[in-house]
Amino acid sequence: MDKSIIGRDEELAILREIYESPEPEFLAVYGRRRIGKTYLISEFFKNRSVYFEITGMKEGSTREQLFQFAYEFARQFNEGRRIPPPENWAEALNLLHEATEKVEKGKKIILFFDEVPWLASPRSKFLNALEHFWNRYLSRNKNVILIICGSSASWIIRNIINNKGGLHGRVTRKMRLLPFALSETEKYLKSRHIDLDRKQIIDIYMAMGGVPKYLSYIGRGKSATQIINEVCFTPKGGLYDEFDNLYKSLFDNYEHHISIVKALSKESGGLTKSELLDKVKMSSGGGSTRIIDELIDAGFLIFVPSFHKKKAGGIYRLIDEYSLFYLTWIAEISKVSLESVDPEFWIKKYDTAKWYAWSGCAFESLCLKHIQKIKKALGISGISTIESGWRYIPKKAPDQQGAQIDLVIDRMDKCINLCEMKYSDREFVIDKLYAERLRTKKKVFKEQTATPKTLFTTMVTTYGVKKNAHYLSVIDSQLTMDDLF
Repeated sequence: MDKSIIGRDEELAILREIYESPEPEFLAVYGRRRIGKTYLISEFFKNRSVYFEITGMKEGSTREQLFQFAYEFARQFNEGRRIPPPENWAEALNLLHEATEKVEKGKKIILFFDEVPWLASPRSKFLNALEHFWNRYLSRNKNVILIICGSSASWIIRNIINNKGGLHGRVTRKMRLLPFALSETEKYLKSRHIDLDRKQIIDIYMAMGGVPKYLSYIGRGKSATQIINEVCFTPKGGLYDEFDNLYKSLFDNYEHHISIVKALSKESGGLTKSELLDKVKMSSGGGSTRIIDELIDAGFLIFVPSFHKKKAGGIYRLIDEYSLFYLTWIAEISKVSLESVDPEFWIKKYDTAKWYAWSGCAFESLCLKHIQKIKKALGISGISTIESGWRYIPKKAPDQQGAQIDLVIDRMDKCINLCEMKYSDREFVIDKLYAERLRTKKKVFKEQTATPKTLFTTMVTTYGVKKNAHYLSVIDSQLTMDDLF
C-alpha cells in the first residue's frame, strides 16, 4: 500500500504506529513548501478506512474556507449531496463530530487538515473551534487520528505543538519533513527511470536540493549540466522564479528572512549571530531571534556550535541548496528578459572561478546534511559524538595564523575527526602547499583548544584523494561521494 512513496522510511514507520495505535492520535506535520507533506499523508491514509481531507486556501476568506469544508464534507460523509456551508468553524467541526459518531465502531477515522495556517486566519476562530473539537470529542475516541499540517513550520510549532491554550500538550506525535537525502534522491530518480551516476546526482542536488517537487522537473536522457540549465534558466524549467514565491508562502514580512539568507549566501564559512545581524543591520532581540529561528525551523539555515563553546560562539550557515544557487547564479539574470539569456548559460559557467567557489560551498553544506553517513563510513556510528565547527581568528597577535574547520566530530573514545570537504570532478590531488595548510589547521586547533584527544584529519571528496607522499603525510582517513549515499 505504501509502494508509491519513495524513501521516508522513518516517517512511514511513525504513520504505521499511529494507524495501529489503540489510542486517539494527534499528529502535527510541518515542512517547507513542495517537500511532499500532503502527498505523504494522502498516499498513506487515503485508502485506509474513513478519510477526510481539507486544504486551506491561501488568502481565502473564512466564508470561502467554510464553503470548501462543506464540499469536502459532502464528498466523504454525505454521498456527495451538497450541504449549506456552516456559519463558522464551531458549527463546521460539530458537523464533523456528528458524522464521526455515525461511523461503524472499530473503524479508523482519519481527519486531515492541510495548510492550517491558511484556515486559521486571525478572525476565523478556527483554533478555538479545534481546541474544543479535540478536547471535548476526538480525545475520547480511540479510533480517531487528527492530522494538522502546514508549510509554515514556525506557525505549526508556535500555535499547535507549543500551544499555550487549550491545545497545550495535546499533540501526541510531531513530524518534521525534510528534503530527500542523497540516497532518497537516487531512489526517486530511478523510480522515474532517470539513470544518472552519483556525481551527476550530487551536481543536481547542489543546485536544487532534495525537494521532491523540484526533482520532478528533471527529464530523462540529459546530463546534470543540461538539466540545471533547463530547470533553472528557462521559462519552462520551474525554478527560475521560485525563490520569492517560496519565501512569501512561508513567512510574514519575508523580506527580513531574505535579507538574512542573502547575507549568509555571501559567506561560505558562515557567520556568528553578531556578525550576521551587523551585516543585515538588525538589532539583537526577540524580532531577529524569531526570524532566525523560523529559517532554521523551515530548514534553510543550520546552527553549527563552536567546539567546546556555548551558543554565542557558534556559526549560522545557509544550508538550503536552491537558495544558495539562486542567489549566486539566477538572481544576477532575473531582471533580464529570458529571451536575452544565453540558452547555454549554465554550461558556459561550468569550470569558472565563480563556479568552483559556489560548488565548494554547496558541497560542504551537502556533507553537513549527511553527517550520519560520514560517521557510518568512519565506523563510528555506535560511538557517542558531538558535531561542531571551529574557527580561530587571532586578535591580539595579527601575525599569528588563524584557522577554520567546518566539521569537527568529537568522539567519546578520546579521538576527534577534523573533516575537510572538497568537491572535485576528478581524483583530488594534495600538493605541498595544501598539505602545509592542513598541518597548520591541525596544529592551531591543538594549540588553541588544548585538547588531549587524538586528532585525525579526514578528507571527504567526490572521487577520493590520490595517495601521493603529501596524502600519506597528512591524511588519516578519506571518504568518497559513495559514502554519502
